[in-house]
Amino acid sequence: MLKNHAPPNLIKPLLSFDLSFLSSISATLSPLQSARLHRFRLRRTSIRAVVAMSIPKFDSTGQSMPEHVAGNWYSVPGLRLRDHRFMVPLDYKNREASSKISIFAREIVAVGKEEQPMPYLLYLQGGPGFECPRPTEASGWILKACEEFRVVLMDQRGTGLSTPLTPSSMQQIKSAQKLADYLTHFRADSIVNDAEFIRVRLVPEARPWTVLGQSYGGFCGVTYLSFAPQGLKQVLLTGGIPPIGDGCTADSVYRACFEQIIHQNEKYYKRFPQDIEIVQDIVTFLAESEAGGVPLPSGGILTPRGLQFLGLSGLGSSAGFERLHYMFERAWDPILVPGAPKQISSYFLNTYENWVSFDTNPLYAILHESIYCQGASSRWSAHRVRADHESKFDAIKAAKEGRPVLFTGEMIFPWMFDEVKALRPFKEATQLLAEKEDWPPLYDGTALKNNKVPVAAAVYYEDMYVNFKLVKETASQIAGIRLWITNEYMHSGLRDGGGQVFDHLMGMLNGKKPLF
Repeated sequence: MLKNHAPPNLIKPLLSFDLSFLSSISATLSPLQSARLHRFRLRRTSIRAVVAMSIPKFDSTGQSMPEHVAGNWYSVPGLRLRDHRFMVPLDYKNREASSKISIFAREIVAVGKEEQPMPYLLYLQGGPGFECPRPTEASGWILKACEEFRVVLMDQRGTGLSTPLTPSSMQQIKSAQKLADYLTHFRADSIVNDAEFIRVRLVPEARPWTVLGQSYGGFCGVTYLSFAPQGLKQVLLTGGIPPIGDGCTADSVYRACFEQIIHQNEKYYKRFPQDIEIVQDIVTFLAESEAGGVPLPSGGILTPRGLQFLGLSGLGSSAGFERLHYMFERAWDPILVPGAPKQISSYFLNTYENWVSFDTNPLYAILHESIYCQGASSRWSAHRVRADHESKFDAIKAAKEGRPVLFTGEMIFPWMFDEVKALRPFKEATQLLAEKEDWPPLYDGTALKNNKVPVAAAVYYEDMYVNFKLVKETASQIAGIRLWITNEYMHSGLRDGGGQVFDHLMGMLNGKKPLF
């Protein structure tokens, strides 16, 4: 159909024609000239869409795939949704030779606003390795955002419906080296390239959009500011300002975070002092069990150091203390028959595995330390830094001495790839990633110092995952950023008080919140 309307040699110049010059003189045009310019822009956008749908693309099996497919509108209470799928290069630096992967994005508007012209807002989920939320109703920050935006929830590559990398799918790649090489394309730099790929195809006239980044999504937002600021109208960050130094900053992150983790442990046991003895008993039981732990339902093993990993979810988010306490309430099976052996309940073991979720989102563990690497290896940073604190974090020794057993925080350790069944097949590939030194840059300090994009960030004073001191250091290097520092929320503030958090950040950018 395209060939009947324009010769192929005319299509490329038309698509690549830069309208910025015309836009700069639009104010000087007559009404008739302005109308003609507007119609030309619309025709150009339409042709770009037709070309995008017409150029054949191929997935990893060699099958032809369209570059962009949009679904029909459907509903959940209070919202209208539409699914989009995009075929993107696995490797943006080698597009022609690269295989393709699929990126899924869900467009959301308030009911009745499907055809209304509104600015776009892209949401970047925390992680790494977690998909966007699945809305069930109009609530939280999405409800607030849909008052003035078209919201786009993009599943980051490798998650959700974006060519998901699951324990089963990754085992299709038999070589550990090839898998490690493949996984290097799933960091923030590639995620930002995906976002730009989508923006120029989804947003009318490829206009800049607003980006909201939560936690790791905020890290991606700072990468976006570094390398593609032309795609950004404004940026909102919630609990997600990364360290941006050269090399691997993981060591500084874990050294700083251990201090906050100890503080969170102290707070937990002050709230629930009865759990001190319960946790000590569990640690002793696990240590004295055959193989140093008990089997998990999935086929892994729960050891004392594995038990400490519960701090990742239990110590850093709202209601985490309560959830952890109620989990320990049901740690033991009742003794129904006198003399029956003591054992940890199946309820506790199943709840444990649901908390760690490596069977559904293994990328979190595999890529976790690489998100801090620029031109240097991580070398299992958390494991090395923990060794400096082992006198406090040795669970077995603490239980024997009658001290509270301390939980760990957001840290991945090499022994997990032995004890967690879902991670075992990827032990060698993850080791290669831990040793990799030639990681490309994720941030551009010069670009950030010269930043012109409005940025507002919610900084949580007692954030266990993103250290306050390191956040302040980075923020001082991003021109124009405005910080809202609060202890009213924890790291999960966007989930817990989404409407208020979103409204506060927008107010900082639109003038409703005074500068001083």
